[in-house]
Amino acid sequence: MEGVELNIKKSKRKTLSIYIERDGTITVLAPDHLSDAKIDEAIKSKEYLIYKYQAQWIQLNDNKIKREYVNGQSFLYLGRNYRLELVEEQDIPLKLKGGFFLLRKKDVNKAKEHFIQFYKDKIKKKLTDRVKYYQGYLGVSPSGVFVMELQNRWASCTSQGRINFHWKCAMAPVDVLDYIVVHELTHLIHKNHSDEFWNEIDKVMPKYQRHVDWLKLNGASMDV
Repeated sequence: MEGVELNIKKSKRKTLSIYIERDGTITVLAPDHLSDAKIDEAIKSKEYLIYKYQAQWIQLNDNKIKREYVNGQSFLYLGRNYRLELVEEQDIPLKLKGGFFLLRKKDVNKAKEHFIQFYKDKIKKKLTDRVKYYQGYLGVSPSGVFVMELQNRWASCTSQGRINFHWKCAMAPVDVLDYIVVHELTHLIHKNHSDEFWNEIDKVMPKYQRHVDWLKLNGASMDV
């Protein structure tokens, strides 16, 4: 398709699905048994939707914010914006205190690393607690909870039952964070985004669509 980058992945799945990554790449998940010709045919039949998704991605990414590590710049944490204040001295490079992110001036050159580490450290316990809370509702037991760099996904679930979360989840409001948790826990029951998958989420979180919409609208701004 002209002007569209497609990333085709085959796996042991029953249906073909298409979705857009946060970097704008279109991913096609196809069953192993489908021939290349059949995949091409399926992609062409969904050409309108693919261009529509791409246009929506471009529009949503207009909200992307280029942050600078200067006094007054805002940074997200659990859905709230906190202003940055550069300070001469403190015991650690970066901390959240008194409604401000405080960053030591001598550490500005490594500010992004310090923000990422802050988010990783803060969100791990909260995610672990939320996973424990919701796993009872779904009747599942993940093998572990991890926070890391996940490129273009908010979270992922491995075949071994391990749930990985992007450190950027720390920027989302708690109710949106809960949706991401429920989404991944549901993948322990249903591997694909089938109707059964979404029905299972709906049982636990009937208003989940507003959280999906929040991520679509604000995802591009969740960066440092």
